[in-house]
Amino acid sequence: MASKIFTAALEGLDCFIVEVETDYQKRQFSFSVVGLADKSIQEARDRIPSAIKASGVNFIPARIVSNLAPAEVHKSGPSYDLPLAIGYLTATHQLEIDPNNKIFIGELALDGRLRPVNGILPIADGIFKLGYSEIYLPEENAHEAKLIEGLKVYPVKTLKDLVNHFWGISIIEPLSKVPIRSTNKIDYLFDLADVKGQTHAKRALEIAAAGGHNLLLSGVPGSGKTLLSRCIPTILPQMTIQESLEVTRIYSIIGATSKKDPLINSRPFRTPHHTSSQVALVGGGTKIRPGEISLSHRGVLFLDEFPEFSVQALEALRQPLEDKVVTIARASGTLTFPANFILIAAMNPCRCGYFGDPDKECSCSQNEILKYQSKISGPILDRIDIFVNVSKVKNTDLLSKSSSESSASVRNRVESARQFQLKRFNGTNFVCNSDMMHKQINEFIQLEESSRELVEKAMKNLQLSARSYYRLLKVARTIADLDNSANVKDDHVQEALSFRVSLGA
Repeated sequence: MASKIFTAALEGLDCFIVEVETDYQKRQFSFSVVGLADKSIQEARDRIPSAIKASGVNFIPARIVSNLAPAEVHKSGPSYDLPLAIGYLTATHQLEIDPNNKIFIGELALDGRLRPVNGILPIADGIFKLGYSEIYLPEENAHEAKLIEGLKVYPVKTLKDLVNHFWGISIIEPLSKVPIRSTNKIDYLFDLADVKGQTHAKRALEIAAAGGHNLLLSGVPGSGKTLLSRCIPTILPQMTIQESLEVTRIYSIIGATSKKDPLINSRPFRTPHHTSSQVALVGGGTKIRPGEISLSHRGVLFLDEFPEFSVQALEALRQPLEDKVVTIARASGTLTFPANFILIAAMNPCRCGYFGDPDKECSCSQNEILKYQSKISGPILDRIDIFVNVSKVKNTDLLSKSSSESSASVRNRVESARQFQLKRFNGTNFVCNSDMMHKQINEFIQLEESSRELVEKAMKNLQLSARSYYRLLKVARTIADLDNSANVKDDHVQEALSFRVSLGA
């Protein structure tokens, strides 16, 4: 009779259970793994015998067949080593294990050591929700799994230790409960107090942070676009525990979490180079993995030299900017990753960079300027909420010894505005104003008659699309929140309109 052991795997961030059936027959030695297993799993046939022998357990040559069910789902990776080894040991009656409620996962070294694998946090979360209460996994992965409250996590150093545990020789104790700490104070390298002048741009950053709005900064080289952008993490609210877990799940599947303190407390700030491919930006590859937009989830994606990105990469941002998720379709299947981020883009007004500079003459022709700016398509611009032309800092501002407002001071206003929004969206999945759909916009944004006339006039003069109109209203709602106002007033609409300037104007 075949033995049965359970392990788990991921499709994107979704966990599914894999049943490992192992049949043992006293015939000429062979070891086969079936159930749509790729080459990385087939290689386990060579690792497992060596690991078992190194653990002081008999490896009995026989005909071994291991089936990974469900058979229609493609399976890959070295995390199947441990369940395959345990399946063999139970099939040969060297171990007696009640498989119910137990998950085994981990890569085996030839000497029987367990090596860490990726994706443990979403797996641990998934199996617990599916009713499994125990997980046996590499010691280096244990603290990540322990973030899931209520799950018994057994840290395993070697296969021998696990065998001795089930033999009752040396018991492995599950990790004690580790309370999830609230986010710690984060030390930043940048501060808005270091930015001279740029009052209008700083205000734009504050509004973007308060409402989760996308922002485009255009200006000549040296005007401070990059420094301003790098300051936005310093004014964003600290992540909630739920947001930290969301971000950590994504980083877990690419193996980018800390072994000792895996929970990510700081909001992501991703800065891909403008030569990055579409796959690097949105995700994909032969073995699908999240791209920069998913790694920016609950944080900021900063795209410097915005028009220098490939057209394919920029156009691939359309759906994620609208839906807050990214769907990647391949022949092997379709996966969805979260992508709720703030886009901060920075660009020069032309190829030489000096169009509109009062001190240096632009060397580009009018056609060259239009061609450069047209690299960013209308649909992408339509998904940006705030536009700012960043002018050169005045010499008087540079030489001034007076201090600017600190990031901490601005962050206090941002957090206050976010609290307004959390109360407004209580009972929904929305966090900030940028998340609102048409229904919520109509419910929470009531314009005065004078404001409505102002918006109608602006729509005609600025040729705003319906999408831009709704984004304008959301920005106005955020400005009202920063002003501690329950209603959107004329001043709020006028300020929102001031951030709809054309590029290079």
